This record gives sequence, structure tokens and C-alpha cells, in this order.
Amino acid sequence: MTVDTKDTLQKFIFDNAAVRGELVEISDTWREIQARHGYPKAVRSMLGEMVAASALLSANLKFNGSIVMQIHGHGPVRLMVVECDADLRIRATAKLAPDAEVADDATMTELLNVNRLGRFVITLDPLEKMPGQQPYQGIVPLDGDDIATVIENYMLRSEQLDTRLWLAADDQVSRGMLLQKLPRHSGKDDQTAQASAEEDLETWNRAVVLGSTLKREELLSTDIETLLNRLFWEETIRVFDPAHPQFHCGCTREKVGNMLKMLGQPEVESALADLGELGINCDFCGKHYSFDKVDCAQLFASDVPVETMLPPSGSIN
Repeated sequence: MTVDTKDTLQKFIFDNAAVRGELVEISDTWREIQARHGYPKAVRSMLGEMVAASALLSANLKFNGSIVMQIHGHGPVRLMVVECDADLRIRATAKLAPDAEVADDATMTELLNVNRLGRFVITLDPLEKMPGQQPYQGIVPLDGDDIATVIENYMLRSEQLDTRLWLAADDQVSRGMLLQKLPRHSGKDDQTAQASAEEDLETWNRAVVLGSTLKREELLSTDIETLLNRLFWEETIRVFDPAHPQFHCGCTREKVGNMLKMLGQPEVESALADLGELGINCDFCGKHYSFDKVDCAQLFASDVPVETMLPPSGSIN
């Protein structure tokens, strides 16, 4: 059966070397993410790059769950959040400071790291947790001048994996390529193992050089099959069945209620006194949830524990 979608992630591996790659093209999902937000050009490009990166990283998840990527900024942009699960279902949003003015060519430092206090956070959140198990979370400074470099540095430090990323996004499409040098585990003798390691390194270095010829404009305008043939036509690579990213927001009334419980009863009651009713709009999909005094009283009368790991999902108005 043919899947009627433009959104595609293609995995490939280099034969006879522990080097893998992925290419992703996200258009329908990316436009859905933007549909309820008028992000400035520089913010849109950066968030789109995070969307492509989240799909590239999530495609290799070894558990049924999701990756949540967050940048907590100090500048015109206060927060960027992208969530992608093992089925490549994606949602994303960005929060700007009130009255923020953003130039079209603003850099990541100007947007998010003005005082060098920006933080990059990756959360690995399994869907089925063992009792007492918490999601794994890694937090690092914004070490780099762009999203790709920040993630490359994170992967090397936290996962000990040599990773290279090429990312680009405009208002129509979010695209990216990942190359990764994998550890090789084998029972070969020392001489054979050394020869394999040398071959892996040679293939890795050659693949990175070829990837580094890829320019932003070419990445944005060229389909996956053409890029594979153009970049690696001299290499022997194996491709796998493509996967298809899609937009999905997992917000529910229960999760929004948990968010209110996390705020605490005094703050919720104070907001109710001022507003009469709380209206919460999901920042990811725009869905509206209403909670009146009776609804909120029932929330705090419940003994159901509050979820401890919820990405920011809404704002009260």
C-alpha cells in the first residue's frame, strides 16, 4: 500500500562499515505546526530545524516512548519545545518574550543565548515505565552557534556517539540529514578488529566530507532520493523502508488538569477569583479547555497523583 504523504524519513547504512545515515523531509506536518502561530522568520527557521532533528533522533529510539527537546532561552525567545515519539508523531511550539522584536537574520545567540545562560534539554520518556521510574533528562549549555552543533555536542558528550547533522527549514518544509558513526562490537581477533576500525573511520571521514558539501539551499530544494544519489553515488549503501512523520498532539483534559494541579490550589483559586473560569489553550494544537470552580474543586479533591514530566502544553487566559 502506498502512503500518500510528502513527509518521509529514509534510513540508510554504509555497507561494510559501522556508519549509518538518515534523511528527512517534513512539509505537511511542519505547516500544521505553524498553522496557529505567526512566528518571526528566524524563530520559524530554528524551530523547523529542531523539528527535523527530533525526527532524525527519534527514528533510532530503542524503546516505545518519545524524545522531548527543549531550549530554555535568555533573549527574545524564552522557550522552544519539540516532541517526537517512536512512531514519528511530532508536535512543536515556541514562546517569545512579550513585545519581542526579532530580525529576520537573528542568530541563535541573539534569539536564545544573549547572556550565555541558555540551556538545551533532551528528555527520553518511555511510554511504559517501571514503578518509580523517571524519564531520563540531559541538560547542557547552548554550546554552539546553531541547532545542529548544539545537538552534535550533546550526542558526543552524553551518548559518546560521533554525530553530524545538517538542518534547514523555511515556511514550507523542514529537512535534515544525520550521519552517525556507530560502535562496533565483535569477537574478531585484534588484527581484524583494527582493520575494521580503520575502515569504519575512513568511511566515516569520507561520508562527513561528502555531507559537508551540502548547502542550505540544496537541502531545502532537493528530494531525498536525489540527495542520496548526488552525495553518495560512489558509496555502497543499503536503504530501508521509509517512515512517515505526522503531526500529533497528545493533549487531553486530564493532562491539562494535571498541569493546573502542578500550579497548586492557592494559585488556581486566585485565578478563578479574578477570571471566574479558567480557559487553557494548548500551545501545540490550539485546542481549548475550560475549567470552572466546580471542575477545579474536583481536581484538588482527587487523590490521583500529578504527572511529574509534562512539557509545557498550555497557557491560562
